[in-house]
Amino acid sequence: MNKYWCLLFAIFFFSPLKSQDLYNLNRIQTIKLYIDTPNWDNRLNAYKKQGLDKRIPAKLVVNGVTYDSVGVRYKGNSSYFNTRKENTSKLPFNIKINHIKKSQRLPGGFKRLKLSNVFRDPSFLREVLSYEIAQNYMPSPRANFAKVYVNDEYLGLYNNTESIDSHFLMDHFKEEDGALFKCDPVWKAKAIAGCKPNQKSTLVYMAKDSTCYTNAYELKTKTGWPQLINLTDILNNKTEQIETILNVDQTLWMLAFNNVLVNLDSYTGRLVHNYYLYQDINGIFQPMIWDLNMSLGGFRFDGTGKALNDKELQTLSPFIHYKSKNTERPLISLLLKNNLYRKVYLAHMRTIVEDHFSNGKYKERASVIQNLIDAEVKNDNNKLYDYEGFKQNLNTTAMAKTSKIIGITELMDNRVDYLTNHPVFQKPPPTISEVEHQNDPEGIFISAKITNNEDKDGKSQPAFLVYKNAKNGAWQRVEMFDDGSHKDYSKDDDIYAATIEKAAGTKYYIIAEGERTAALSPKRASYEFHEVK
Repeated sequence: MNKYWCLLFAIFFFSPLKSQDLYNLNRIQTIKLYIDTPNWDNRLNAYKKQGLDKRIPAKLVVNGVTYDSVGVRYKGNSSYFNTRKENTSKLPFNIKINHIKKSQRLPGGFKRLKLSNVFRDPSFLREVLSYEIAQNYMPSPRANFAKVYVNDEYLGLYNNTESIDSHFLMDHFKEEDGALFKCDPVWKAKAIAGCKPNQKSTLVYMAKDSTCYTNAYELKTKTGWPQLINLTDILNNKTEQIETILNVDQTLWMLAFNNVLVNLDSYTGRLVHNYYLYQDINGIFQPMIWDLNMSLGGFRFDGTGKALNDKELQTLSPFIHYKSKNTERPLISLLLKNNLYRKVYLAHMRTIVEDHFSNGKYKERASVIQNLIDAEVKNDNNKLYDYEGFKQNLNTTAMAKTSKIIGITELMDNRVDYLTNHPVFQKPPPTISEVEHQNDPEGIFISAKITNNEDKDGKSQPAFLVYKNAKNGAWQRVEMFDDGSHKDYSKDDDIYAATIEKAAGTKYYIIAEGERTAALSPKRASYEFHEVK
């Protein structure tokens, strides 16, 4: 019997499936490509220059396990073309595992490897640290590090980032059949006759003709253009209906994340890109962040003018593009125009700051990661920036060729001071406690105690119950009232309540508005929620 249990223990803890967790940040992966195609580098470079999605076949070895007949191409824009000019061999790769063998998968079911060359990040930390933070609040890829070889030549230490594809969709949404868009413009594309100039991936409504959107968005599924056009029409022209087609809360999390972490190589910054949109079976678009190597101040252009200096990065306004009513950022300027959405956005900013930055947690995680990869960075003879820059860029400015990349703590310690002392965060948010639910003959009765929710005139601000169930998977919102209409609850006891229809699998969270901001319970809602068992 003892031998039997020891065998089971060994199978579980030391099997290839367990040991080859592709995105375990505590382990550096080893990835080897073997390419027989003559002049393979020139061929891949030609495909890349022509904007073709063509691949060449290769053998892949991941942590000692071999996968035949994978497909390889180069990936990236700036990370490819800028580094290509420097004649470096450390170029970013996209590897399709089921390129020829359609059922072939990596452990965990993954179908792609996306290997990035740590462009514009001397610290090597921005991608993995930012994704680790984002995973607490929204569907987000995982990322770690990999030692990469081609034909046994060591290319260096790469970021290994999970692909947003059908596997990712199944993992996060339990479905994969909706429309999926990569929101990244075709740079230097020719203007399309009869369409507005290239709007980038702004979600500005351009026309009813899908042709006008093809330079700004990449459709990853067979169909989806009518749905995307409808989203842009509702967002820009019928904003009051936006919850019928967009997961507003997830969008607010993405915007709050971009702002707190000064992630300007995103929808928020000059280039208005680096996110995905997926429309689920309920018809709701779900935004997802992507490409975080220049998060934490690595990109200095917010879309309002020249490059920001260090002080301007540290004091980036929570209301960038909103107060200026920037029509090229409707996700910001139009959503934040709604009082409730704006207060929830600010609540999300507060949560990110408190969870990771004001308590110093991000420094601890960054130090752990830095220590994990230190020896590998030192031994990477193809790294884009020097080892001294790696050592110093966690805390102070380092050079990425001719660009100054602000230190991560140099940015965020000052940013935390700025945000916590910003007038909009000075008054404490409402307090939500004693959250309860119970089944009644008329439905599910949900209540909570809400205090400190008055405005400057002493008037209580609204509270809302947001819920969904298995029958209708889209989030719905109803107001909660402090009216003493149920059982032992008396008027003016700070108990807010609402009753909703009984349904299997009901999940819910609560929003309490304050004068300037809001509070949520759970505070990471809607990614976390209460559940009716």
